[in-house]
Amino acid sequence: MSRILSAVAWPYANGPRHIGHVAGFGVPSDVFSRYMRMAGHDVLMVSGTDEHGTPILVQAEREGVTPQELADRYNRVIVEDLTQLGLTYDLFTRTTTGNHYAVAQELFRTIHTNGYMVEQTTRGAISPSTGRTLPDRYIEGTCPICGYDGARGDQCDNCGNQLDAIDLINPVSKINGETPKFIETEHFFLDLPALAEALGEWLGGRTDWRPNVLNFSLNLLKDVRPRAMTRDIDWGIPVPLEGWEDNPAKRLYVWFDAVIGYLSASIEWARRTGDPDAWRQWWNNPEALSYYFMGKDNITFHSQIWPAELLAANGKGDRGGQLGSFGELQLPTEVVSSEYLTMESSKFSSSRGHVIYVRDMLSRYQPDALRYFIAVAGPESSDADFTWSEFKRRTNDELVAGWGNLVNRTASLLNKNVGSIPALGELADVDRAALARSEAAFGEIGNLIGLQRQRQAISEAMRVVGDANKYLADTAPWKLKNEDPERMKTVLGVAAQLVSDANTMLSPFMPHSAQKVHEALGGTGTFAPMPHISEVDDLDKAGRSYPIIEGDYSAQHGTWHRHELVAGTEVPAPSPIFTKLDDEMVEAELERMRSE
Repeated sequence: MSRILSAVAWPYANGPRHIGHVAGFGVPSDVFSRYMRMAGHDVLMVSGTDEHGTPILVQAEREGVTPQELADRYNRVIVEDLTQLGLTYDLFTRTTTGNHYAVAQELFRTIHTNGYMVEQTTRGAISPSTGRTLPDRYIEGTCPICGYDGARGDQCDNCGNQLDAIDLINPVSKINGETPKFIETEHFFLDLPALAEALGEWLGGRTDWRPNVLNFSLNLLKDVRPRAMTRDIDWGIPVPLEGWEDNPAKRLYVWFDAVIGYLSASIEWARRTGDPDAWRQWWNNPEALSYYFMGKDNITFHSQIWPAELLAANGKGDRGGQLGSFGELQLPTEVVSSEYLTMESSKFSSSRGHVIYVRDMLSRYQPDALRYFIAVAGPESSDADFTWSEFKRRTNDELVAGWGNLVNRTASLLNKNVGSIPALGELADVDRAALARSEAAFGEIGNLIGLQRQRQAISEAMRVVGDANKYLADTAPWKLKNEDPERMKTVLGVAAQLVSDANTMLSPFMPHSAQKVHEALGGTGTFAPMPHISEVDDLDKAGRSYPIIEGDYSAQHGTWHRHELVAGTEVPAPSPIFTKLDDEMVEAELERMRSE
C-alpha cells in the first residue's frame, strides 16, 4: 500500500466553472483517486477555491459587492457543482481560511530565511484610469522572442518562454483595452536562477511524464529568471515581514499562495480529523507519491514555481538553507496536465456566452454521461472538441445501447428466468475463455489508469463490455430455457459475472451508474461512495463558516478485482441505467447557445 496525494488544481472563484475546467482538473483526478483507493492505496485528495488576486477585485467591482462576498458566492456554487459531479475530495476548502493564511506566510518566511526570496526594485503595470495593479496574466501583446500575437505578461503559450509584461510588444490590458503604465515598485522575487540546477536535476528524473508536459517543463529551464512573488494589491495575504506586514497595498502573489493550498488543505484536513500531524505521512514521507492535476495553462506553476518553492523551503538550492517547521516537503511525483477542451470547434468563453457551465450540464443530463465523454474523448494529451452531436452519439450508442443494454438484458433474463444469481454448473470452453479474458483486464486497465492513460483505459473497459455482449449473443441463453435449463443458468451466471467485472472496471469513470448496476445485480450497500457537503467553522477565524466537500470513502465495496457473485442473491426487475437522448436535443442546445 502506498500513500498517494491527489493534488487537484484550485478553481478560481470569480464565477461558475464550465465543463472545460472539469475536463482538465476534475474528472481525471477523480478517476485516478477512485482507482487508487480501490487498488488498496491510502489516498488524500485535496483542493479548494482560489480566491485572491486582481480578477476577483475586478469582478466584485463589476457586481457591486466586496471581494469576500463574491468569493463566498462562487465558492458555494463550485462546491455544489463538484459534489454533484461526484468528485471524491477528502477536503475541498478555500484560500481565504485562517489556516491557509498561516501556512502560506510560514512557507514564505522559511523561503526568505533561506535566502531565496530577494527584494528588488522593478517596474509594475498599472491601469492609467484606475491606478490599480494589472496582473501579468491580464496583459497581452506580441512575444518579443517568437513574435506570437497573444502572449501573456507572464509567459508565451506559443514558445513556452517566461516573460515580463514590460517585455511585450504593444502590451494591452485585457480588462479595459488600455495601454498599461509601468511604474517603479518594490517586490520580493523568488530567486529561480539559484534554484535552476536543483530544478533541472529534478526534472531530468521525470522520464515517465506525459510528453507534452515534460517537454514544456524542460523548455522553461532555458530562460530562468527571478519571479515576483508579491503584488501591489490590497486583496490577498499580507507579506509576513516587518515593514511589509502592515502595508495595506502589498500582498503575496496569488500564484504564490494558490499552489501552497495543496499543503494547507492537507494540514486543514489533518486538523479536522483530530490528528494534526497526519498530513506529514504524505508530505514528509519520501515513499509517498504525489500527482498534480490541471489544465495545460497551469504547467508553469506546477512544474517550475511550486517545485522551486519546495526546494527553497527544503534548502536545496545554491544557497543551501535550513528546514522550517513543515520539515522536508516532497516534490511532485508527476504533473498531470490535460490540453484544452473546445466547444463546437471554438474556445470556451464565458464573456461571449460560448460556454457550458457544469451546473447547467448536470441539470439536463446525467453526470456519468459527462464523465464518460470527458474520459473517452477528452483532452488527455491533445486538444479535444465537445460537440452536442458527439455527446448524443456516445451517450446513445455506447452507454445506452452498449453498456446499459447489456446490464438490463442480463438482469431481465435473470429476473424472469431464475429470479436470482444462479450457481454455476459445468463450464464450457466458451465460458472459461470469457471469464479469463474479463479477469485479465483488471491488471491491464488498472495499469493504464496508474500511468495516466485514461482514454485507453476506458476504451479497454468498454471492450470488456463488448466481449460480454458477444458472449451473451453467442450463447443465446433465451434459447436454452426449455431444451437445457441448467445450461441456461450457467450461461446467465457467467454473463452476470462479466457484467459485474465490467462494472468494477468502469466505476472510477462512472460511479453514479456503477452503484445502480451493483444494485441491478442484487447488490446492497455502498459500491461507489460519493462526496458530501459539510458546513464547517473556520478553524482560526471566529464567527466564520463555509462549505467543504468531504466523504468517507473507506466504505468502498468495489475493490479492484473480481467480486464473485453469490448464488441465490435475488435479482430485481431492472430499470434503465442511462437516459437516451432524443433527436431534438442537439438543435435545442445549439439554439440555446445562439440565444445566449
